[in-house]
Amino acid sequence: MNKHWSAAVACTLLLVGGPLLGQQPANPPVPPARQGGPGGPPAGGRGPGRGGAPPPMSFFVTSVGIGRGGNLGGLAGADAHCQSLAAAVGRGNATWHAYLSTQGPNAINARDRIGNGPWYNHRGQVIARSVAELHGDSLEQARIGNFIGAANSVDEKGQPVPSGFPGNEHDILTGSTLDGRAYTDNTRDSTCSNWTSAADGGVPDGVVPDPIPPGVPSARLGHCDKGNIVPSWNSSHPSRGCSQESLVATGGSGRLYCFATN
Repeated sequence: MNKHWSAAVACTLLLVGGPLLGQQPANPPVPPARQGGPGGPPAGGRGPGRGGAPPPMSFFVTSVGIGRGGNLGGLAGADAHCQSLAAAVGRGNATWHAYLSTQGPNAINARDRIGNGPWYNHRGQVIARSVAELHGDSLEQARIGNFIGAANSVDEKGQPVPSGFPGNEHDILTGSTLDGRAYTDNTRDSTCSNWTSAADGGVPDGVVPDPIPPGVPSARLGHCDKGNIVPSWNSSHPSRGCSQESLVATGGSGRLYCFATN
């Protein structure tokens, strides 16, 4: 009887003893995706697949440029381009501004014209929760970074921006410093004459000098596939010039960042 009883106990331990003895189950639970991270649900809102609609789009990279190089019709023309593209996909009820700075007297900082955030892309993924987080104003915010990058920098239709040659279009017009402000050296053009010039810069093929020489028509460009690293999403290098051909030769097509201000 003792032998039979011992055998029964041994069988029971083999059946249930795995977890009791510290063995892991065959299929351990998968941890949830990082809140707000690339590919994960947006922080501060209900993401796709979580039982609710994603937050409405409040950030996008334009699917096309205006087509006149750096001559955008000034800030007003650039804002109108953002507004038109947003309206075409059902987000015309928001007020949209292009992320652009100007130079000279009464210069305008890009960071001051885009609202307070948070901002989400077409897929409901968080881009940044505030202006400070977008630009990494504090050491902690700079360490975490924003979520502008190859995976999240989609256009108003949710399509990725072509990156890599041939057909590279990752250069985005900004005219801005790393912290989203206007350039104060007015001997060097960083804004294509405040977004009214389509002049050719005459810079030969090869590496574009940075900073651009004084007097050369040019625009400061960001890389929409780079995030907060240098070269960064908003201030990577100057363009060869302000003509459409110059922007294409540098690695872009005159695309803009658009932010909903409300």
